[in-house]
Amino acid sequence: MYKISEIVQILHPNRTFITDPNSLVQHLFYDSRKIVQADNGVFFALQKSRDGHHYIKEAYDKGVRNFVLQLDEEQEQLFPDANLIWVTDSLESMQVLAAYHRQKFSFPVIGITGSNGKTIVKEWLYQLMSPEYKIYRSPKSYNSQLGVALSLWGLSDQYNLAIIEAGISEKGEMVKLENMIKPTIGLLTNVGVAHKAGFESKAEKIYEKINLFKDVETMIFPNRYVEDIQLPYRPRKFSWGYDEGLSLEVYSLKQVDDKFTVATLFYGGRTFAVEVPFVDKGNIENAINCVAVMLRFGYEREVIASRIKELQPVAMRLELKKGKKNSSIIDDSYSNDLDALQIALEFLNQQGQHPRKILILSDLPGVSLTDEKSLSKLKRLLSEYRLDRLILIGEILTQVADQFAVPSVSYASTTAFLDDIRSLQFEDSTVLLKGGREFHFERISRLLVAKSHDTVLEINLNAMENNLNVYRQLLPKHVKLMSMVKAFSYGSGSFEIANLLQFNRVDYLTVAFADEGVDLRGAGITLPIVVMSPDENTFESIVQYNLEPEIYSFRVLSSFLNYLKGKGISSFPIHIKVDTGMHRLGFMPDEVDKLITELNSSAILQVKSAFSHLASAGNKEDNTFTQQQIDLLDQFTRRLEEGLGYSFLRHIAATSGIELWPQAYFDMVRLGIGLYGIDVERHDLPLREVSSLKTNVTQIKHLAAGETVGYNRHGVLHRDSKTATIKIGYADGYDRRFGNGVGKMMVNGQLVPTIGDICMDMCMLDVTDIEVAEEDEVIVYPDIKLAAKAIGTIPYELLTSISQRVKRVYFYE
Repeated sequence: MYKISEIVQILHPNRTFITDPNSLVQHLFYDSRKIVQADNGVFFALQKSRDGHHYIKEAYDKGVRNFVLQLDEEQEQLFPDANLIWVTDSLESMQVLAAYHRQKFSFPVIGITGSNGKTIVKEWLYQLMSPEYKIYRSPKSYNSQLGVALSLWGLSDQYNLAIIEAGISEKGEMVKLENMIKPTIGLLTNVGVAHKAGFESKAEKIYEKINLFKDVETMIFPNRYVEDIQLPYRPRKFSWGYDEGLSLEVYSLKQVDDKFTVATLFYGGRTFAVEVPFVDKGNIENAINCVAVMLRFGYEREVIASRIKELQPVAMRLELKKGKKNSSIIDDSYSNDLDALQIALEFLNQQGQHPRKILILSDLPGVSLTDEKSLSKLKRLLSEYRLDRLILIGEILTQVADQFAVPSVSYASTTAFLDDIRSLQFEDSTVLLKGGREFHFERISRLLVAKSHDTVLEINLNAMENNLNVYRQLLPKHVKLMSMVKAFSYGSGSFEIANLLQFNRVDYLTVAFADEGVDLRGAGITLPIVVMSPDENTFESIVQYNLEPEIYSFRVLSSFLNYLKGKGISSFPIHIKVDTGMHRLGFMPDEVDKLITELNSSAILQVKSAFSHLASAGNKEDNTFTQQQIDLLDQFTRRLEEGLGYSFLRHIAATSGIELWPQAYFDMVRLGIGLYGIDVERHDLPLREVSSLKTNVTQIKHLAAGETVGYNRHGVLHRDSKTATIKIGYADGYDRRFGNGVGKMMVNGQLVPTIGDICMDMCMLDVTDIEVAEEDEVIVYPDIKLAAKAIGTIPYELLTSISQRVKRVYFYE
């Protein structure tokens, strides 16, 4: 811990307001939603996608009394018992504090950078070297300007080796990371193509990355990435590759039965072999990077070979899956340490779809009964997060179960737990699985997760958060954001997406029908929810579940008024739809005076917003028409406000409008398909595609020329061919029009066409020209825009057509 008076001396602030110089700081906060142990933390008001200064009061109300602020505003009277520190840049100040903390430790620090493989190599080194070292490593992929600072803050004297990731996206970033990390050993992993925005060339990217190594004792690297690069002079070079004279030479790589690879290596005048339990090039390269690091640390070749052989795949993400008996399962058992546990508990905490939260936790690697620091931190974590039940598995935690402030049950082993699993109640619960590899929690996951065939729609929640923040940065601060979650969130899910949006504080959600809103309310969603298509049969549900209907005609208005009168309800929120040219639903502009009369006839309704829909915002040829729509809404709403005597929100811009028509922002915008990263007008926005539909190969057949494939014998083979049958058909939402070569899927990085008609549950691919094996993964829509164009539709239709029998898997990377 540091005293706040010490932090003031470290940061050299512009000015301060200190009420308690002895206040202790153990935690760094930057997100008011994720505050735990508030009395021992400091809140940094970062100016990122959202301005942290807007959340000072929320952090204060949660108990935080130490703040580092960037905007020099008068806050002393608002927070009279707080310690306030004003700096020029709050993120840089956090980095200065992290750098100061890192310099307190003299044990080796491995700094890892590269385009790919950083997290995998970090986790493998942890697996390989933990028997000899107490290793601290960056939580998950905390490798950004913010993530590295938070990672370094976790260093303590209970470790004797640290492994820290460093990731960059533009020039100038690595110098800041190097100033914090100050690695003693540097490792360069894979270097891919130049970043689409940040670098002009691959060489420029490499030069930026190796800034991390300017003061290291040893730089470890695959030679093929730096052959034409001028390396920093000072470090000892430990290079590996296929050329003679390198520190570690690769003599040969021999693949055995598609199961593992034997790497024959030469080091220190001796040849030795290691068995890498992978066959893909990326993981082989990652494994040899690990070999190089272990050699640098003096490991014997025999020890290295025995441990490399036992390497386990690294699950790079936390997954949220549908469980049995109305439950949700969060599977995050690859990285079972206290920092990863806190991240997973934060994710569990934001889930509101079920009334109960359960943690199934195994013993943590390296934590013993005598490790008082780790056990004390674990107790604090479990007390801070709202758990209803704790299930402990392992010999260590079962002995201290009575010290945790959560109702718990203990089992000595995973097998003992599985023997008793039927007696435990998991229905109506969100269950977090957090177990070390040796506890094989995949056995638990298989029993708790709802069964499905092997076709899945993967939804990347990190990508969705990224896209949300990209659009937020386009908006002025006063403009609110409504998110469209109609049609099962464009096929991506219901409460899972709404939970994420609620956690990220959008202002409104919108659904098409009342039953969608009812489901969200049942899943704990408290945001205002607009129903676009209300009717008389749903009024009771709308009122009961506090939904807000769109009113688009005098018929619906009259019906809803009569219903509310009969219930004695007043001031019920509604949203007025205006037809400015789409000619789908809405009041016509010349009906505004009649509408004012109807609304003023009683105090039953309160207009929360009035809005319209741009018919052709993305078509430049229709710019005049679009501007006319904007003007019509402006005129209609000004007259409506004047007639009602109060103001309300106005909105007309959906995704295309947000991107192209800032003059259409009014008071709020509606973000729909852009949230999912597809079908957008502006290609300069750093959006990420959210959804990926995947299946796998069920069977491979070798067929002679002249044979036919599928129903109606439409798939005629004109050469000796190899076909793959895969587990997706039109009942899953894969349109029949994709048959006979129209559809293209990706297998092992290669595009292959469909052959024959699409069946109900399956279809066939022509894989004659590629290497493929049964159970290989298949990406159904490698480019969803091109797929939609191939059958004359739009990505919206492909996404919303994906059947509910296709399991949705949500993950954080």
